[in-house]
Amino acid sequence: LETAMGAAIECFEGATAIVIPRSRFAPVKTTNDLFALRSDAYTLTKDFRITLAESRKGVPPDVKLDGKYKFTDAMEKMIPNGPPSLIDCKKLVVEGEVTFAKDVVIKGTVTIKNGSGSCKEVASGTYEDKTVEL
Repeated sequence: LETAMGAAIECFEGATAIVIPRSRFAPVKTTNDLFALRSDAYTLTKDFRITLAESRKGVPPDVKLDGKYKFTDAMEKMIPNGPPSLIDCKKLVVEGEVTFAKDVVIKGTVTIKNGSGSCKEVASGTYEDKTVEL
């Protein structure tokens, strides 16, 4: 879409493009981005802008959800109690069908694997720099 809009702008006489810095918006192109955006890695400012939490130092968490979560309705079912804390997460990978319990905290690099074919819950607690087999 961005490429198409970039090409289309030449069709409008006098049209110009402006550059918006990343600090002014949080791009959401996939459910991976939306999952991170809904977490505590982002904050809502007094003027209702969503910004990356200061402690993230400009680097959002790298989230890779299983293909089962390509659409928002499936992602919503994964986080019925809200998303896990990602404020200290470097990378989160989810493989297979899971739901997150309330009060899950992800720190560092965590991979959650469920190869059972049925949905499993990620229990409340802190997961740091590990692979969790459900």
